[in-house]
Amino acid sequence: MTELNADHARRAIVEHTRHLAESAAAAGPDAAVPTTPKWTITDLVEHVGQTQHWVAEIIERRITDPTQLPTEMAVLPTDPREWQAWLSESAQRVASACSDDALDAPVFNAAGDERSGTRFWMTSVLNETVVHGFDAAIAADRPADVDADIAAALISNHLAMLTSPTWEMLRSESAHAIRGTGQTLQWLATDTADDAGAWLVERRPDGATWQPGTQQADVTVTGPARSLLLALTRRLPLTDREATNISVDGDTDLAQHWLDNTAHVSD
Repeated sequence: MTELNADHARRAIVEHTRHLAESAAAAGPDAAVPTTPKWTITDLVEHVGQTQHWVAEIIERRITDPTQLPTEMAVLPTDPREWQAWLSESAQRVASACSDDALDAPVFNAAGDERSGTRFWMTSVLNETVVHGFDAAIAADRPADVDADIAAALISNHLAMLTSPTWEMLRSESAHAIRGTGQTLQWLATDTADDAGAWLVERRPDGATWQPGTQQADVTVTGPARSLLLALTRRLPLTDREATNISVDGDTDLAQHWLDNTAHVSD
């Protein structure tokens, strides 16, 4: 799996949270969020800040038992002028919680994969911050940049979640919809080094799987890592070449079916 250097991931959480807060301030608390139609900017800010505080507590307390996960959430300040400071605090808290000493400590991993719990949560928080940062930027009509290495790591995380035992348990409808009879989908980033930007998905009868690397596939989706991430998380349309600089070679319906049936936790 494409993994970020921990220090890079921590800095990225703080940086992308700052960008999100700036976009939220520019859009205003009552602004609609086009990419998450049921949310306003207030909902988005509350979700991101609460998630960061919640995850920080899990790691700080070294929680290993999922029945002991925090039940109380941080309270969003009522004055929007305080939101930037509140988000800065939550980002710094979770980044600090993901210290080098905590990286391999016993902590519950909600994906149930080979990662340590802290590494899982660190990447999950970064995913939430980056994807919702794009949401806030769209609401404010501001640009939202994502470095290729960060986008690539989040694509790996996204596919790991979709093919995890946890996804099967919590999103069984999605997990069953993306099964198949051997159909293959390939995602190729044009701006990453070596095989860091190549992902191959196989839809098997017993569940979808993924692995890094390239091979002949029924459909290959190619484009910048940022665009691939935003298409996979359904923030950008797959077939809008002008908006995404993505090209699709092969069975477009197969790729679209995958996207239509993989609503992610960051939606």
